Amino acid sequence: QLQLVESGGGLVQPGGSLRLSCAASGFTLDYYTIGWFRQAPGKEREGISCINSNDGSTFYADSVKGRFTISIDNAKNTVYLQMNSLKPEDSAVYYCAAQLAITVVQTMCVRSPSFGSWGQGTQVTVSS
Repeated sequence: QLQLVESGGGLVQPGGSLRLSCAASGFTLDYYTIGWFRQAPGKEREGISCINSNDGSTFYADSVKGRFTISIDNAKNTVYLQMNSLKPEDSAVYYCAAQLAITVVQTMCVRSPSFGSWGQGTQVTVSS
C-alpha cells in the first residue's frame, strides 16, 4: 500500500531553518513527481515545490524560491524540503504528495487535485 509520511516540522524563530522529510513506503519513487504543499488556517492549499525522480526536474513557487530547496534520496525513498530564512507567513501544515509522472509540470505542481496520494501533514510554526 502506497504511503507517505512527513516529519521534521516544529516551532522555529523567524530567520531559522527546518528540514522536512517525506518518506515513501509501499512503492518506489521511480517515475513519480513528489510535491510539497502547505495550508494555513483559512487559506487554500498552496503548491510550493515539486521534484521528479526520473529526470530530477524541480519547481518552486515564487513565495519560496531562493529560500527552500527540494531534494530526493532514492536509496532512502525519501524526499526532503530544506527551508531556510523562514518567515511567519510560512507557518502552515505541510503535506507531501505523489503522482506518477515522467517530469515536473508547473501546472501540476500548483494544483492539489493533480496528486493521488498524500501524507498526513506536519505542522510548521514560525514565531518569535
